[in-house]
Amino acid sequence: MFRKAFLPVISLLFFFGFTQGQTHHYTVSGYVKEDATGEALIGATVVIKELNKGAAANQYGFYSVTVEEGTYTLSVSYLGFEEFHQTITLTTDLRVNVNMKTKTVQATEVVITGEKEDKNVKGTEMGTVRLTMEQIKSLPAFLGEVDILKTIQLLPGVKSAGDGNTGFYVRGGGPDQNLILLDEAVVYNASHLLGFFSVFNGDAVKDVNLIKGGMPAQYGGRLSSVLDISMKEGNDKSYHVEGGIGIISSRLTVQGPIKKDTSSFIISGRRTYIDVLAKPFISKTSKYYGSGYYFYDLNAKLNYKLSDKDRLFLSGYFGRDVFDYKNSYANFDVNIPWGNTNAVLRWNHLFNDKLFLNTSAIFSDYQFSFGASQSGFDFRLYSGIRDWNGKMDFCYYPNTRHEIKFGMNYIFHTFTPSNATAKQGDVVFDLGKIKKQYAHEMALYVTDDFDVTDKLRLNVGIRESYFIMVGPFERYHHDVTGKITDTTRYASGQTVADYGGPEPRASLRYSLTKRISVKASYTHNYQFIHLASLSSVAMPTDVWVPCSDVVKPQISDQFALGYFQNFHDNTYESSVEVYYKKMQHQVEYREGALPTDDTKDNADNNFVFGSGQSYGAEFFLKKRLGKLNGWIGYTLSWTTRNFPDLNNGQTFYAKYDRRHDISFVSTYDLNAKWSFSLVWVYGTGNAITLPVARYFIEGNVVSQYSSLNELRMPAYHRMDVSATWKLKKFKHFEHNLNFAIFNVYNRQNPYFIYFENQGSLQQGNLTIQAKQVSLFPILPSITWNFKW
Repeated sequence: MFRKAFLPVISLLFFFGFTQGQTHHYTVSGYVKEDATGEALIGATVVIKELNKGAAANQYGFYSVTVEEGTYTLSVSYLGFEEFHQTITLTTDLRVNVNMKTKTVQATEVVITGEKEDKNVKGTEMGTVRLTMEQIKSLPAFLGEVDILKTIQLLPGVKSAGDGNTGFYVRGGGPDQNLILLDEAVVYNASHLLGFFSVFNGDAVKDVNLIKGGMPAQYGGRLSSVLDISMKEGNDKSYHVEGGIGIISSRLTVQGPIKKDTSSFIISGRRTYIDVLAKPFISKTSKYYGSGYYFYDLNAKLNYKLSDKDRLFLSGYFGRDVFDYKNSYANFDVNIPWGNTNAVLRWNHLFNDKLFLNTSAIFSDYQFSFGASQSGFDFRLYSGIRDWNGKMDFCYYPNTRHEIKFGMNYIFHTFTPSNATAKQGDVVFDLGKIKKQYAHEMALYVTDDFDVTDKLRLNVGIRESYFIMVGPFERYHHDVTGKITDTTRYASGQTVADYGGPEPRASLRYSLTKRISVKASYTHNYQFIHLASLSSVAMPTDVWVPCSDVVKPQISDQFALGYFQNFHDNTYESSVEVYYKKMQHQVEYREGALPTDDTKDNADNNFVFGSGQSYGAEFFLKKRLGKLNGWIGYTLSWTTRNFPDLNNGQTFYAKYDRRHDISFVSTYDLNAKWSFSLVWVYGTGNAITLPVARYFIEGNVVSQYSSLNELRMPAYHRMDVSATWKLKKFKHFEHNLNFAIFNVYNRQNPYFIYFENQGSLQQGNLTIQAKQVSLFPILPSITWNFKW
């Protein structure tokens, strides 16, 4: 299957790559790095000035440009850095490593660093946004914690689930349809504190890239988006310490060389201390003594330059949330830990000046546990997913018109859907066997990003994916009453179900003028693992399950068309994108399902399946230069679902359908000491199902509900502001105070709605009133940040 799909495509791409004519061509290649730290400058622009041809540095800072024999000026640029120029004579292949120096910027020349000036109109990418941590840190932070996920929710096409949730929804897709990567490792649960904070410590992160349309072929396994986050590599020149002390948490990062210019490290830690601060104020005689909540995470990374052609990277993440509740009067204890563990070993190898390889061995793990005990009775509920992943990614640069990527990926999944154990003293209750599910997932891909003419550029690729669920596994069969009547048993390694197929991807850019282009894209995606949720928001209790003999892979087809224009020497960027997405084999729990239904049964026996579609338009205007910069985004969209077993088979709005979504983001640098930022967001209220009538039947209140998701919560809107005061610098020590106010005008945004009964039916004064629960009032915060 793989061979048939790939041989014609590979042959065609390499034919294009090798047809350069009979003249002599030579290659200049190397790495682009920041002079002060040794960090790779991802996406730096490398150009042969006389030919106006070049390339962009890849994820590791490597570039390769092949042109005809001659003498040229090699120019390298990266916003926020001084341009690099060097005269080169190409009579043979050359290696030129570039160390770029930070530009001294005047107050009137403030820029957003890390972006190519005209990338908005020149690249084939659609729905792609790259953010640096400098941009993210300049925005108001919730309780002083910089949050990557809350920042990307300010972009058009990306929707928030509301307060208390870092789950995000892209172009009508669910939270499980987003591929979240940290140094190539999948992060299955990206939130702390039940969604109030994300797991990403901004001090350890270098680069954030969001792809919500036109997903390249090297990415797969999800339908909606890719959030690719790169950690810092560590300063290989000198030692540095930075951190911050806030109201509820503190963080500390240490980085420096192990061997100067050869090897470096970075270690970054963060912890909340609400439990520590509250403990002295809780009396030991209090029935709640010992209760508390905290989260912590640790990022670490090492890298070593073995030679000019070989580099090693070892990175890891470990994070945990821990909630404890104790009631000594009732002899009741609850312990709920959950979190992610990731480890990545990568080897970069340069075969020659045109062929670059990255090989990765990746471990990803997410575990959730709920434990409760009372008067000798112990109950435990747990779930999780664990991956072992190996992948190889090649970059081939045959000439300035082509950039070819190809590679392979293999993942071994171990799923632990909801399992439970219970005992009373020495008596163990039968809640079924511990259930695990096993699966193999693999893929091959090839893609070429190439110039057909000076105006037309194409990115064409294909991904061939394959998924197989294997035993040991037991399939439980039910009768019409739900009683288990039979069991099919699969031996270890025996095939339970398998799926796969080609995933074509294509995007194009046609330049109308130097500052205007139109783009179009099409993507076909498979998703083989699914997140089953009984809640309207993403929670740590949600269960990951694989495709099986019952669950088919989710499939999507997305079409997008866009108009892109820059103004005033690239000071302003604008875009309008329209899209249509069709989704098959969507997964939901059946009506009335409960978490305990998964015990002594297969989790997917409680699922129902349907289809969905989403369409809309996204408008974006961004100011990049000057003392005042920021963006305005607006999304108009519709998202619907149709499940034969839900809502009487009638089409309904998805719970995260949002008609209007607006974001306004602005930062202003007043002078060398003070900078300010403001964020305002507005969104149509979430779809919801509520009672629309009440009846009194034989002395009981009976509710009649609306159609599924027929009603709306009140609209969500909020304004946040912040001010940063740069304090006096002492030699190499820099520090500042950040003052922030979350929800400036104290908007009571809805979290959920419940109904309260007042009076009694017997007395004839029974009233039922809807009540809204809101999470966050106006919340000020102050954080002291330092760097040495």
